[in-house]
Amino acid sequence: MSKVSVIGVGNVGATCADVMAINEVADEIVLLDIKEGVAEGKALDMKQASCLLSMDTKITGTTGDYSKTAGSDVVVITSGIPRKPGMTREELIGVNAGTVKDVTTNVLKYSPDAILVVISNPMDTMTYLIQKTFGLPKNRVIGMGGALDSSRFKTYLSMALGDANLNDIEATVIGGHGDTTMIPLTRYATYKGVPVSEFLSEEALNKVVSDTMVGGATLTKLLGTSAWYAPGAAGAYLVEAILHDQKKVLPCSVYLEGEYGQKDICIGVPVVIGKNGWEKVVDFKLNSAEKALFDKSAEAVRATNDVLNAVL
Repeated sequence: MSKVSVIGVGNVGATCADVMAINEVADEIVLLDIKEGVAEGKALDMKQASCLLSMDTKITGTTGDYSKTAGSDVVVITSGIPRKPGMTREELIGVNAGTVKDVTTNVLKYSPDAILVVISNPMDTMTYLIQKTFGLPKNRVIGMGGALDSSRFKTYLSMALGDANLNDIEATVIGGHGDTTMIPLTRYATYKGVPVSEFLSEEALNKVVSDTMVGGATLTKLLGTSAWYAPGAAGAYLVEAILHDQKKVLPCSVYLEGEYGQKDICIGVPVVIGKNGWEKVVDFKLNSAEKALFDKSAEAVRATNDVLNAVL
């Protein structure tokens, strides 16, 4: 019997739970929120939907009772305020750091062996916060950013290719989960196994990269708040890879100890995902230009971590 708890059931958390329930990723899903009745209401709504979708997943909701999350195999942490128009991820630090620490303390009290999937922003820094504060085995703390950014990269590539089938496109984004720090790896992007550079001009590829990097901000401007369908689905996708031991290679924010030339930082790199969390880092053999971008991205993430240390 597998159990997943989702802490914070705003748009992203609720969508993540809903996708997991529809796809029957886990046997049991627990929703927890601090706002009275929200988790219970969304759980009830999903239960009623299950009657129509032939879902067998057990779904429960609770207002702040972490004992209901006991024995979770995976816990998804989305807690914190969403990014508002004009707000940078860095500005979220002071507000969200305390929340994430409190949530993690309570989660580990009841599920000490859980794998933690971090979605709270700024994601790389919140992942680092958990890793450094609680001293968990590094494979059990995973920041979900790269899967989302890669889905946006694939989408913009599909559009540039004349709305090509997304399932025929492979594309990966590494680096920090931020508008200026992510690195869409065009050299590794393929369409039906052929490098996308065979189909798109350098100018077109550069536009895809630019659009990908501001993908989150674009949606925030359009919606008036952070996006939730793709982030929630990306979280569910990662949890499924863990629980079903799929050994998928996904870009995730993980704690590095020399890989990609970086230490003491959580940042997006390709990793193998399975039942033990992230199991190993995959070396994409970056060229000198890509390595320079990665190092620059790491510097920016470290600067955000410095802000974290200053506000704690």
